[in-house]
Amino acid sequence: MPTAMNPRKLLAFSLFLLLLSLLRPQFASSRNTSFDFPSLSLRNLSLLGDSYLRGGVIGLTRELSVPASSSGSVIYNEPIRFSDPDSNLTASFSTKFSFSVNNINPASFGDGLAFFLSPDNQTLGSPGGYLGLVNSTQLTKNKFIAIEFDTKLDPHFDDPSDNHIGLDIESLISIKTADSTSYGIDLKSGNLITAWIDYESGLKKLDVFLSYTSSKPESSILTVEIDLSEHLKEFMFAGFSASTEGSTELHLIENWSFQTSGFLSLKPRDHLHNVSENSVPIQVPESPNKHHKKLGLGFGIAGPAFFCVFLVIFGWISVKKWRGIRMEKSFKAELVTGPRQFSYRELKSATRGFHSSRIVGRGAFGTVYKAHFEDSGSVSAVKRSKHTHEGKSEFLAELTIIAGLRHKNLVQLQGWCVEKGELLLVYEFMPNGSLDKVLYQEFDMGKFGTSLKWAYRYNIAVGLASVLTYLHQECEQQVIHRDIKTSNVMLDVNFNPRLGDFGLARLMDHDKSPVSTLTAGTMGYLAPEYLQYGKATEKTDVFSYGVVMLEVACGKRPIERESKSERMVNLVDWVWGLHSEGRIIEAADVRLRGEFDEDEMKRILMVGLGCANPDSGPRPTMRRVLQILNGEAEPVLVPRVKPSLSFSCELPLSLEEIVSDEEEGSNTPEHFLQIKIG
Repeated sequence: MPTAMNPRKLLAFSLFLLLLSLLRPQFASSRNTSFDFPSLSLRNLSLLGDSYLRGGVIGLTRELSVPASSSGSVIYNEPIRFSDPDSNLTASFSTKFSFSVNNINPASFGDGLAFFLSPDNQTLGSPGGYLGLVNSTQLTKNKFIAIEFDTKLDPHFDDPSDNHIGLDIESLISIKTADSTSYGIDLKSGNLITAWIDYESGLKKLDVFLSYTSSKPESSILTVEIDLSEHLKEFMFAGFSASTEGSTELHLIENWSFQTSGFLSLKPRDHLHNVSENSVPIQVPESPNKHHKKLGLGFGIAGPAFFCVFLVIFGWISVKKWRGIRMEKSFKAELVTGPRQFSYRELKSATRGFHSSRIVGRGAFGTVYKAHFEDSGSVSAVKRSKHTHEGKSEFLAELTIIAGLRHKNLVQLQGWCVEKGELLLVYEFMPNGSLDKVLYQEFDMGKFGTSLKWAYRYNIAVGLASVLTYLHQECEQQVIHRDIKTSNVMLDVNFNPRLGDFGLARLMDHDKSPVSTLTAGTMGYLAPEYLQYGKATEKTDVFSYGVVMLEVACGKRPIERESKSERMVNLVDWVWGLHSEGRIIEAADVRLRGEFDEDEMKRILMVGLGCANPDSGPRPTMRRVLQILNGEAEPVLVPRVKPSLSFSCELPLSLEEIVSDEEEGSNTPEHFLQIKIG
């Protein structure tokens, strides 16, 4: 005997059938896409690789004074429809953008940039001649249509010159190229160049125009007779990529507009017939069965009406009956569509049943497992939250916040699962683990051999400053992380920093007063005023960042036991003492063996002290910190003597009320919970 259908499923199925019958014409039509960004922001764009945003301009490759290898991409967040399988239509499209290719060393040129369309919103390729489009070890992995603006002659890809444009389809060997200098355009001039790319689906023709002005030229630089309908998928992502190899070339995008056309909306039923104004109405004799037709018409109108009333009543009863449904059921209906929903079964299989051998980290809010997905061959990190009310609330906070954030220095959320009472998040796997493990693992094991190189450490400082600037000042709603520490900073394969663990983060409107909450975080990283008043602000994040910077520079934990005594040493106090004696450079990590840039070391140490100032007033903003680290602003003025603070009342919270989520199994001493404000 067949099992009766669940009332909620029956309701959903009935509503679907009704909506399908009523809204079917809308499903058959497709919308054209159009956007215009006179200035670029991260609200609609995602940055990958080495790309960055500064002053409304996207930089696609690293801005360095020495030759380096780099690749980066920027992608429009929303997928764009390019074909309609129902009507068998392929869209035409036009895009306009302004870019410049600069170089502090004209002799160190290469490799160029590209505008691309791809079915994948994670397009990021290798540096060098691969233009950030193709992975050098998997040449056929990335699918794309691209217009390349190539600034280096690479015989491997049949390049005609070191100043050309070309149409590429799933290969960097262009279908057709054109030398831009023949049209008076030098791609490497450093001047702002405006490009127009037009594809006419009906004419099966693609044109590319270039100009030093905002006026579109009459003749194109590149014209290709081609039918792109076989390559334009139903939905694709649009973006830009660039790369360098042993070069200081910079690739900047300053504005961007894009639009598709060619999709026709279905006309209303009343307009399907062409009726002339001079038409003479024809009278038709009434049928003997007229009353039967009227009766049928009445049932035809009343039937759907009764059905709708029935559905409304049935839905009201069902909603009332299922109001107490479990949290995860209601949660699924409200989730954003971005991250993928995994099944519990596939996550359990990928982690070998959440086996202890797959554990890569632990925290107060969950355990992190390494997951191997055999079907795709990919590796991810799965965070399994604890089965508590607090764990669920932190899980929801982390998911809702990080799902809407896009920055190259954030850990990428890949998906989620709410099933069998489990709360799981799936993240991009970071092969080099967390910053604290890289900084202290060898130290804990009594080894003093290799250490994290200074170039990586400085890059970590800049990356964290960049992502915190984004969270504090560039998001639609300000994000206060509240738990910045080295164990929450992950390192990718190239030791680039990725900030993670948003379980304690809070969203705030800009220019709004902070809300007093239960103090949460990790001792050693908490700002004095946060301990006193329980109000998290961007200044409390700045304090935590300062402590992390001192850890990066000194290779010491925020609170450590002296090797020759039982006395506990506060890192901020220790560095400030050396600063007051004019010996701050002696705070540098001894494991670096002096292999560091002294000016950069002083800059990091002074920034760390400035951010960790007990007085929140003089602390710089994260934007100012980023400018200092990039050499674009004067250093922070740090007093020789550490300021002392006194509060008008006792601490309102006991130590038991302060949440500390240090990883289980750490060697943190009990004295770690000492509070020192002076």
